[in-house]
Amino acid sequence: MADWLSYTPSDFLLFSARTYYRLFELYNRAIWPAQLLALLLGLAIVWRLHRAGARQGVIVAAILSAGWLWTAWGYFLEQYDTINWAARYFAIGFAIEALLLVWLGTMRGRLLFQPYRDWISRAGLMLFLFALVVQPFIGPLVGRSWKQAEIFGITPDPTVLATLGILLTVDKRLPWGLLIIPLIWCALSGATLWTMGSPDAWITPGAAVGVLGLAVYRALSAREQSRISESDMR
Repeated sequence: MADWLSYTPSDFLLFSARTYYRLFELYNRAIWPAQLLALLLGLAIVWRLHRAGARQGVIVAAILSAGWLWTAWGYFLEQYDTINWAARYFAIGFAIEALLLVWLGTMRGRLLFQPYRDWISRAGLMLFLFALVVQPFIGPLVGRSWKQAEIFGITPDPTVLATLGILLTVDKRLPWGLLIIPLIWCALSGATLWTMGSPDAWITPGAAVGVLGLAVYRALSAREQSRISESDMR
């Protein structure tokens, strides 16, 4: 029993921080210049968010789902699986999220976005821009190589945070089912980075907590407004 108590979380990690970030370098080299296409698609999302219309939600959801599906296959199955046996299960989760985005956003057309509807929507837009523009710079800022940058649409963390930000801009009712997998990943990623001692380990779980809090606040506010409206009608 004393031997078990002597273990730390890092003792159960299957790889070192150097191996983990080296994987991003090899991955970026293997898929170049897909990074440029991913960034262009991210900018296309920003453009479509500012152009309301019948196909706005379809296009945004299609781009997001493509990012989740690519990450499931290109990153988890082709790269991360070489150092972590759990990568195939992460890939399944990301593929499920991609299918949910396709189902709700493109096939049923239930996702419409208003990034300036209220301060919560604007916060969601800022989170998306953070994932798209700022997050690739975080690695180099904390001492990692530029070759190990994490990019929206092709790596997990920026793709997840960007999606959470976009979901905060959804008009009317937030599809809570789309939040489950991103929030789970944020917890897993944060735990992994914390175990490796990465200085940026708090970013993903911190953003997830913020998004969940804002989503709950909006839901409670909408319920309260509905209750007040019903009372005024009586």
